[in-house]
Amino acid sequence: MSDSQPESLYASREPIFPRRVSGKFRNLKWVIMIVTLGIYYVTPWLRWDRGPQLPDQAVLVDLANRRFFFFWIEIWPHEFYFVAGLLIMAGLGLFLFTSALGRVWCGYACPQTVWTDLYILVERWIEGDRNARLRLHRQKKLDFRKLRLRMTKWVAWFLIGLATGGAWVFYFADAPTLLRDLVTGQAHPVAYTTMLVLTLTTFFFGGFAREQICIYACPWPRIQAAMMDEDTLVVGYREWRGEPRGKGKQREEQGLGDCIDCMACVNVCPVGIDIRDGQQLECITCALCIDACDDMMAKIGKPRGLIDYMALSDEANERAGQAPKSLWKHVFRPRVIMYTSLWSLVGLGLVFALFIRPEIEMTVAPVRNPTFVTLSDGSIRNTYDVRLLNKHGEDRPFRITLNGDPALRVQLEGSPYETVTVPANQTYLQKVYVIAPKGSEAAASERTEFRLWVEDLTTGDRAYNDTVYNGSAN
Repeated sequence: MSDSQPESLYASREPIFPRRVSGKFRNLKWVIMIVTLGIYYVTPWLRWDRGPQLPDQAVLVDLANRRFFFFWIEIWPHEFYFVAGLLIMAGLGLFLFTSALGRVWCGYACPQTVWTDLYILVERWIEGDRNARLRLHRQKKLDFRKLRLRMTKWVAWFLIGLATGGAWVFYFADAPTLLRDLVTGQAHPVAYTTMLVLTLTTFFFGGFAREQICIYACPWPRIQAAMMDEDTLVVGYREWRGEPRGKGKQREEQGLGDCIDCMACVNVCPVGIDIRDGQQLECITCALCIDACDDMMAKIGKPRGLIDYMALSDEANERAGQAPKSLWKHVFRPRVIMYTSLWSLVGLGLVFALFIRPEIEMTVAPVRNPTFVTLSDGSIRNTYDVRLLNKHGEDRPFRITLNGDPALRVQLEGSPYETVTVPANQTYLQKVYVIAPKGSEAAASERTEFRLWVEDLTTGDRAYNDTVYNGSAN
């Protein structure tokens, strides 16, 4: 039996230092990064006037009152189906884009990608481009220059993480007020804890883990294959055109392909793969290798598109020198149309539900213990717990009436009138008595159905609830 140590199955991560590249896909990524980060950081500071008794923050998750505000839209706890619908739309949208363009979400708009791009940009500003960063990484001696550059970079990363965590907590409270409390040390410990956790995770994920999150932590690379087929457009290498690769001035004489093995596609890849090896789980479809290869092809006088968005189904036609399918034939196919239809139906359903929801709501719960009470004059009284929801930003007078048996009449607990004032943006519990006089048909019957109405006396909006009156025969 050998005494030698078994070979380790694990290897330490080798940091990746992507080279700077320019081109249409890199420019698209810059635009998406600026827009998404701008939305994330700026949105909590947008104001929206909702009146004196409601928060003026345009987008706010009000956990204390269990409500969600989005500009003019206010979602109450019992309307959580709107949130569920948005999550379903997000999932269907991910399926749709993956079916059409592979991991395009991962390459352009995923938060891990966006923040990693930002961290790499800061790293490049401080430490230099790829070669300079490689030399600094391989430098064993920790001199003053290396320590200065490292500390400057880490401080910048930490501040970005701090801004990220701060922006997140601002979505759950009034941003200006919370900022003042955070600075003065008066904020709730939950706010500080949340900021610390998000700061450290952003710092680690974007600065150190980077592609490891996409490869090992994210489940989507392992699921995406179910959404893709041979017509899905993904980033690929035209091997039949580029091989055999090699360098040399007499390329045509040597029978070499268009690929000069310059490694530009590898050097710009944020996950460190070689796209020329074919489709790989690690590829996030960011298309930076396309920009790098197109730039090199232009320099050597070869046609662009050696690395490009392509579909597997076009390979045979391209090898034979025929034109591939049009873009629209790849995009508009049954699977994509199905996802688009489902996504649209859910969206239209949410919009329809949003516009037909009532401005006032009521629920009626008969009090069953006791079922009825016989009063001193012989009349029969039933009691109901009526919850009234006022969705407006000011107090509103509501009138409660009924229709059904003409002998039945309404009486509100604590008031000689049929009206009650419901506070702004609150659910108000009102005990309501329904009374039938002695000798009436309703008083003698076991069950009498009737409808309880509530009317907003300010706007005239009405809501109703059908319920049952229990007489003495019960």
